[in-house]
Amino acid sequence: MRHLESTLQRAFVRWFRLRHPDYALNLTSVPNGGLRNKTEAALLKAEGMTAGAADLLLLVPRGCYGSLGLEFKTLSKGSRQSEAQKTWQRSFEQAGNKYVIVRTLEEAMMVTENYLNL
Repeated sequence: MRHLESTLQRAFVRWFRLRHPDYALNLTSVPNGGLRNKTEAALLKAEGMTAGAADLLLLVPRGCYGSLGLEFKTLSKGSRQSEAQKTWQRSFEQAGNKYVIVRTLEEAMMVTENYLNL
């Protein structure tokens, strides 16, 4: 499942950078996943890494939002948010940002285009 989400996210990033080159550097990933040793995990946490952060952040304000957070999931029945992701989403939205769970490349593209056109 992890690789399916990664494949979807990588396809989206390629599309976004071609479609919106002026904002290419405003789209950034949040590498929270993956295995790390205890020392590296402690360093990342001390540097500000937070559990549950969205997979991608589009740091471009639009409409009443400060930024867009995209969480990539698949169409698989078991592909759903963790409790940490739900908590992070609530905090992100309360701070004035938009957060969307996307499950297909087409959905991610549509959500992003709609956001940028606000």
